[in-house]
Amino acid sequence: MTEEISVYEGSGNVFADLGLPNPDELLVKAELVRRISEIISKQNITQVQAAELLGIDQPKISALLKGKLSGFSTERLFRFLNILGCDIEIVVKAKPESQKHAQTKVCSY
Repeated sequence: MTEEISVYEGSGNVFADLGLPNPDELLVKAELVRRISEIISKQNITQVQAAELLGIDQPKISALLKGKLSGFSTERLFRFLNILGCDIEIVVKAKPESQKHAQTKVCSY
């Protein structure tokens, strides 16, 4: 028995594909959290140490690293990255004409 499987090309934003509200904001937050997680891992610090450094409790670090984004504003995530030694640079520019909609994204140098 062969069952046909439908495949759809994603938009590049899983949150939009799932129909969640504010998908651009969720994608940016998820990327910022990914960066925070990488830094914590590279610095080889525990969740307890990270919590103390960032001024929050360990359960909140655990929730953050598991992708639970509610309760964490973009500004708060920026602050965490600053504390972890990262500069934040925001660039506003015109979208390419080849692109249908403008987008928000996190870039690394």
